[in-house]
Amino acid sequence: MKTLGLLIIVAAGFFAQSCKFTGGPQLMPNVSGKAGEVVVVIGKGDWEGEAGASLRSILAMDEPFLPQREPMFNLVNIPENAFSSIFQTHRNLIITQIIPGTEENRIVFQENVWAAPQIVVTATARNSHELAQLFQENKDRLSGAVLMAERNRNISNAKRYEERGLRAEVAAEFGGSPYFPKGYSIKKKTDNFIWVSYETTYTNQGVFIYRFPYKDTTDFNRDSLVARRNEILGRNVPGPVDKSYMTTNILLEPGLRWISYNKRQFAELRGLWEVQNDFMGGPFISHFFVDQNNKSIIALEAFVYAPRYDKRNYLRQVESLIYSFEFF
Repeated sequence: MKTLGLLIIVAAGFFAQSCKFTGGPQLMPNVSGKAGEVVVVIGKGDWEGEAGASLRSILAMDEPFLPQREPMFNLVNIPENAFSSIFQTHRNLIITQIIPGTEENRIVFQENVWAAPQIVVTATARNSHELAQLFQENKDRLSGAVLMAERNRNISNAKRYEERGLRAEVAAEFGGSPYFPKGYSIKKKTDNFIWVSYETTYTNQGVFIYRFPYKDTTDFNRDSLVARRNEILGRNVPGPVDKSYMTTNILLEPGLRWISYNKRQFAELRGLWEVQNDFMGGPFISHFFVDQNNKSIIALEAFVYAPRYDKRNYLRQVESLIYSFEFF
């Protein structure tokens, strides 16, 4: 668990130090492409060979803790001779270069090369075999940097189109708040619990913010956090029929890891939720951290209900909101 948390820290630090800023967003065209999509510039033979297989094992592996199989990213292969200005503005670019005489295999991360907010990763190696090795040696930095770029776009949009009154109301209760874009509203508010929701005809993206007393570090083990989650949501989040309520699906054991982000350390619980005595369910992600001033634990939880659709992008959108939490 500590190792996973450390990988997040390393990825974040490397990305921050390796990015080359070539111009502000106001001076560049907006990025193109869909959320969760990565354009990979590589020759067809190498894409179908060892180098492509190596990259797919890193970026196209199954996204964990979803109710159905979805890849972490959708990869789109573009050969070098087809990499025109049309593709240069894509949000996530991985450009490969096989140069037999190069002195050192290397991978370089840059921001906003042709558009903004964009990430461009350039990987240079002597041959396809060494390119595959280069991807594996940098797999955590590679996936972490692209994930962070996707998250930062969502946070930027939430701040740009913020529902200001909503953030102030949440902060009045908890001392801080995520940023919420327009369309989100408070669905329920009780003592130490607020439910913020964005709902359409067929989707529901929600955020829970709640607090409970902090005793000691054992409060952060998986069983304790799941028990607290079930207790609080069972009391505050009813289902559509009598005696139904939200709880944690235990058929797939939730994952727990520690993350350091934006000067905060928190435990991340990731898994599936379900409604007791009903058939609703979906993915959730919870952040738990200590509020020292009030000797309590604050929980930020993102969840999605979208039975007709893939859920990866919906979950990343609302997950980004809880990452945006700041104390006033």
